[in-house]
Amino acid sequence: MDEGLRGLAPSEMSLLLKFVRVLALGGWLGAIVYFAAVVTAGGFAVLASPDEAGVLVGFTLGGLHRMGLVLAALFVIASVAAAKSLKAWIDPATLGVIVMALLTMASQYQVMPRMAALRSQMVSVAKTPLNDPRRTEFDRLHSLTVDLEGAVLVIGLIALFLRVRQDQSPA
Repeated sequence: MDEGLRGLAPSEMSLLLKFVRVLALGGWLGAIVYFAAVVTAGGFAVLASPDEAGVLVGFTLGGLHRMGLVLAALFVIASVAAAKSLKAWIDPATLGVIVMALLTMASQYQVMPRMAALRSQMVSVAKTPLNDPRRTEFDRLHSLTVDLEGAVLVIGLIALFLRVRQDQSPA
């Protein structure tokens, strides 16, 4: 494959890198929308209990986060390769993707483990009284994960717009 890429004309390589960036960011954003609109709604609609749905949502969110981090790396690598310079790191779209990755890591490695520990302590989130301190903290962390994911989506839409707009302007 490497030999095939070396044979690309500069304009073809530029087009390929533009495609990789849009595919990476568009794929991540599409996955977020699908997760919010289908996975979460479907889990709570078809599973036997809210606790089961919560476990499904937590599991799939972890997968979404890992995929997003891979796609963020792919986007940044393609951006640096396209710019042929480390100045790509300060491009607004690239900075946006880096912020998305940082927010995703905060959710995945800070917030979600705390939620999992609380879920384990409560056994059933749904049956734990709303005034129980563990439930209060769980609900706060849940709200935080929703806010983080929403911020990732909004920043991603802005970054995608900036990336496409920049790719449309003459070089």
